[in-house]
Amino acid sequence: MGEPSPRRCLNDLLVPSTGQSGTAGEAVSCRRCVLYGSGSRDLAERTMSGDLVGVWEVALSDGIHRIEFEHGTTTGKRVICVDGKEVLRRDWMFKLVGKESFNVGSSDTKATINIDAVSGFAYEYTLEINGKSLKKYMENRSKVTSTWLLNLDGVDCRVVLEKDTMDIWCNGQKMETAGEFVDDGTETHFTLGDHDCCIKAVSSGRRRDGIIHTLLVDGTEILLITELPLAVSMLAVKFRF
Repeated sequence: MGEPSPRRCLNDLLVPSTGQSGTAGEAVSCRRCVLYGSGSRDLAERTMSGDLVGVWEVALSDGIHRIEFEHGTTTGKRVICVDGKEVLRRDWMFKLVGKESFNVGSSDTKATINIDAVSGFAYEYTLEINGKSLKKYMENRSKVTSTWLLNLDGVDCRVVLEKDTMDIWCNGQKMETAGEFVDDGTETHFTLGDHDCCIKAVSSGRRRDGIIHTLLVDGTEILLITELPLAVSMLAVKFRF
């Protein structure tokens, strides 16, 4: 028989899904979903080895960070990798449940992976960012940041505005900016290569909508996007002998 066809939950990166248990945005998905989704061959091989139990992608101002968690329930081993770099390893743990905290990104955002027993020998893994569930954190982040995706001179650019500080990031770098007041609000100017960029902030006139931020590149408006979390974790069932 041929290889199973790809599953959609890993392909639709901006759409949260619900798997065997858990809530939307923190999906607990089946092992087949991870093996034959859009993950790499290395991810599939590590999943088959039985220790890789969770993968999350978290959007921060300085970029989208990939978090992978390995949990060996025979030895208690716990390994956390961020963007392919190992940041925590515990080879022997007698207690199989608990939590592990670590930092993500250039601003050292606090992250915590919770390990909970569901029933019998089944374990559930959830990720928290700054003390909030991944879903709640991303919902709140969408209120305090604005994000645009564009391609300039063949280079994909992810521009992020932090509304509280008016800091602007592009592909992980904080940009040098110059702000000024104009008749209908404010303008924050910066450059990307040879392109003049400006984020305009004007009042919506409605309290609920607040301030509207618009990115202009060489005078052309860029479409605002909404980033949602990708969470792929397995409900791991392992037996100790």
